[in-house]
Amino acid sequence: MTSETLLAIEHLRAGYGETEVLRGIDLIVKAGEIVTVLGSNGVGKSTLNRTVSGIVRAQGGSIRFAGEAIEREKPPAIVARGLIHVPEGRRIFPNLTVRENLDLGSYARAKPRRAQNRERVFAIFPRLRERMSQHAGTLSGGEQQMLAIGRGLMAEPKLLILDEPSLGLSPLLVEELFALIKRIHAEGVAILLVEQNVVESLEVADRAYILADGQFAMSGTAAEIAADPELKRTYLGL
Repeated sequence: MTSETLLAIEHLRAGYGETEVLRGIDLIVKAGEIVTVLGSNGVGKSTLNRTVSGIVRAQGGSIRFAGEAIEREKPPAIVARGLIHVPEGRRIFPNLTVRENLDLGSYARAKPRRAQNRERVFAIFPRLRERMSQHAGTLSGGEQQMLAIGRGLMAEPKLLILDEPSLGLSPLLVEELFALIKRIHAEGVAILLVEQNVVESLEVADRAYILADGQFAMSGTAAEIAADPELKRTYLGL
């Protein structure tokens, strides 16, 4: 694993209006890593993702991506740098075809290599090739999640943020999804995996952070976190 730091967050504070959700957090993702952020509903996981990707403006602290400060940049500029956020809830365009949804992923970045990247996505998600001309709204939940991730890959991410990708999926589809996440990572894409699914996330991740009430309560290697039953009982309700 390379030691290059892709994402470095220091003392980050963010929220909505006068409500502070993130209360001074530090996080690092290095090139080639899968880092998972775990926590229950309402602890600030989605706020973290939205702040990193520029949707929510940081109220304090710093966010550096590939060595450059991005905490004041707007989402299109952050996407152009190669930091790609696949949001919770998939957010596909139901009335467009699978192919059209994928092609939109390369609109702001990697447009000259659209066809090449589409083939790469189809190699990872063969089911999307089979449904290339189908309207996205007619796909199953699992297929829509594949499409959302595939659309993110069309932009050639240096870092892919996955926000609750297993949400609403059956156990069988969750297992398939995490196998696909490992395959994407094996192709050299660093991943920030923000999830409630503790067991599967710790199995694929290199390192883990536990988010509780807007702060990281614990962090360590995924193996350390997985081996600590007290930690899981205290912060994850397991």
